[in-house]
Amino acid sequence: MNGESRCPGCGLVMPRSAKTNGSYYHCSGECWSLFGEVLAAEFGNLLLFRKVHQLTVDAYAVQHAGGPHPDKSVCVHLVGLCLVHEHGLASPEVAPKLQGLATRVKDWPHFEPPQGQGHLTVFDVAAAADHDEHAARVRAWAAEVWADWAEHHAAVRGLAAAALGGDPPRR
Repeated sequence: MNGESRCPGCGLVMPRSAKTNGSYYHCSGECWSLFGEVLAAEFGNLLLFRKVHQLTVDAYAVQHAGGPHPDKSVCVHLVGLCLVHEHGLASPEVAPKLQGLATRVKDWPHFEPPQGQGHLTVFDVAAAADHDEHAARVRAWAAEVWADWAEHHAAVRGLAAAALGGDPPRR
C-alpha cells in the first residue's frame, strides 16, 4: 500500500500498510500493530513487565480516547495514570485498584480528549535500544499523557480516591 497513515488518537504518521485496528481504541492499524510489538517486549521480560506494563497500557489507552473508545475505559486508564503520578503507586499496585474501581462505579463521566497532545507516542517506546531505555521512555510518555489531560485532573482525582477505597464520586 502506498502513502502514509496518521493515527487519529496520537497523530503518529507511519507508512500505510494492510494492518487493521483490532480494538476499540481510536487508533490506526499501524499504531495498533506497534502497540502490540511494545506489549510483546514487555510480556517477554518479567522485570520490564513489572516496571512499566500498566503505565504502557494506561498511556496508550488515554492517548487514544475518542471514536468508539468507551468512557469507562478512558476513565479507568486516567485513574491509573493518576495513581502513579500523584499517589506514587508502583505499576503492579495499580491494576487491583483499577479492577476494584471498575466494579464500584456505575456511571462514568465523559472527558473530551485534549486538543493538543504531547509529542511522545508508542513509537518512541518501540524505538528504545534496551529494556532500561524502554522503561524510561514509557515513564516519560505516561507523564506527558497525564499532563495533557490537566483539564480533567480534578474529576480524575475523585475517581482515584474511590479506587483507593473512598466512595465513588456522585455525578
